[in-house]
Amino acid sequence: MTDGPTTQRLRIAQVAPVVFPTPPSGSGGTERIVYDLTEALVEQGHDVTLFAPSDSRTSATLVFAGPSLAALKQTRGDVAPGVPAALEAMQLGLLAERLGQFDIVHCHGEFAHAAVLGAARSRSITTVHWRLDECDRELFFGHFTDLPVAAISAAQASALPLANLAGIVHHGIAHDRYRIGDGAGGYLAFIGRMTDQKRPDRAIAIAQAVGMPLRLAGAVDVGNPTYFAKHVAPALGDAIVHVGELDDAAKQDLLGNAVALLFPIDWPEPFGLVMIEAMACGTPVIAWDKGSVREIVEPGVTGFIVSSEAEAAEAVAKAAMLDRSVIRRVFEQRFTADRMARDYVDLYAAQIARARG
Repeated sequence: MTDGPTTQRLRIAQVAPVVFPTPPSGSGGTERIVYDLTEALVEQGHDVTLFAPSDSRTSATLVFAGPSLAALKQTRGDVAPGVPAALEAMQLGLLAERLGQFDIVHCHGEFAHAAVLGAARSRSITTVHWRLDECDRELFFGHFTDLPVAAISAAQASALPLANLAGIVHHGIAHDRYRIGDGAGGYLAFIGRMTDQKRPDRAIAIAQAVGMPLRLAGAVDVGNPTYFAKHVAPALGDAIVHVGELDDAAKQDLLGNAVALLFPIDWPEPFGLVMIEAMACGTPVIAWDKGSVREIVEPGVTGFIVSSEAEAAEAVAKAAMLDRSVIRRVFEQRFTADRMARDYVDLYAAQIARARG
């Protein structure tokens, strides 16, 4: 393994999920983070190998076993339920053959990698991009007590056994992906899955309460397909519009021209990537006091933290008065991919030192 300070060039494996390519064209926040982290690590001079689907793109060395699940669905239509597990097994098989080539292995998958890593768990980091307070994670970490985990927020870390916690690293995105906008569109924005966890129905109620148009972006949640039809579709019209999934250019347009982003979540959000995407556009965030929100939003600076639709409605007028250049500056200070990569390199070095004993 590599000796020396954190500034020394590290041999790093990044192991991405197999559902979408890295980076994704639409949905896929995890894959977006893996891409931005990988690119930043390469830019900082590290030797990075990305294990990801063949339809991925990267400045690192790409190792792939097959296409993403999304690509297979495009070419074959419906696929058998076991296909994601088969793709993951193929990818992890390639990782297992190469474990000795890396100083640190950073996994962004769900469960199977922990078994494949074996003794190499001591020189690995796992980032879980989902909540940690459910039964599957309880069982998993109850068994893999030696798997080092980087939480993406202190809120997420609170549900992780201390034995597994290697550190906390907030997400970051590419510095130049979005630019500051002027909010001249005169509407409110919502970006997220159309589901009861993200609560677009609350966003609709807030927009109606303040008499402002609302642009809703995001896919209908495949795990909760009736939610959209029951809680969102009936409100759609000239003022409330569902624009579907967005690529980066469309997201820039939506967020940059919005008066504020509504983030009315109803679950323990482990991070909330769209909050920092809005901040990159200089757009204030009005967010529910759940999960990681208090770690991301600075009240009166980058947005407001609320606990009811009435509070959110009151915050809309105040949000419109915030200085968008200050919001952008906070993003540049706290939530860039470069900062994320530097934090992870520090974590990698600490874990390598622990593995050495």
